[in-house]
Amino acid sequence: MSRILITGSAGGLGRETARLLVGAGHEVVLHARDEGRTREALAGVPGAAAALAGDLASIARTTELAHRANESGAFDAVIHNAGIGYREPRRIETVDGLAHVFQVNVLAPYLLTALVRRPARLIYLSSGVHRAGNAGLDDLQWGQRPWDGYQAYTDSKLFDAVLAAAVARRWPDVVGTSVDPGWVKTKMGGPTAPGEIGPGTETQAWLAVSDGSLALRSGGHFHHRQLRQTHSGVSDHAVQDGLLAACHGLTGQALVTNSPRADHETERKRHSHAS
Repeated sequence: MSRILITGSAGGLGRETARLLVGAGHEVVLHARDEGRTREALAGVPGAAAALAGDLASIARTTELAHRANESGAFDAVIHNAGIGYREPRRIETVDGLAHVFQVNVLAPYLLTALVRRPARLIYLSSGVHRAGNAGLDDLQWGQRPWDGYQAYTDSKLFDAVLAAAVARRWPDVVGTSVDPGWVKTKMGGPTAPGEIGPGTETQAWLAVSDGSLALRSGGHFHHRQLRQTHSGVSDHAVQDGLLAACHGLTGQALVTNSPRADHETERKRHSHAS
């Protein structure tokens, strides 16, 4: 049995991935942006172990979420599923003065990666449209360019894949992967999406728990359990390092490169005794 945290699991792909993993006998901790949504998350995933609240559009609230996650015990895998789509008609600024799409889709998973006790596996939800993203790092907050909601979204999905590749390179003891779940019928994808939600959840669940050699291919980008080619920026070390440096600058938190992964069994026993 694995212990797994799934962000953004009150609905959509996150909820269905949680249901799949709970049904397979794993311990799943859910996440939603506030307490009301955590209650909805727990109601939607019978058998889930717990649900944590944290608004990913706030650095302070995301930091608090990371601390609560650590207090709950070590995880074997974290699925960074939470995200917002491409329909924002204007640049929305968060409480931290950042572009909403970038902060939720990119900065929050970065910050959680930096702060949550290192699991064996990290999975980041990207998209097939990441190939249309712009790997430039000079205007991540859309302060200079005219706003383009679709481009901001595709850029964010590119940077999610970059983040996965950077984690895989910097943390060789962790399997870091990114996933294209496909265009599926969710609130974000819309009712006219060609894909069903079920197949859109299987790859990230598989990456979280499978011991197959392909699932353990760190740095891979997957669609329907198959490796897929990525935007050239994903494997570019300068882009990886530049994104990490930008996120470090915005959050004050760096990805520590020399700290070992948590001993999950020891941590579980410690947490059980403390409880």
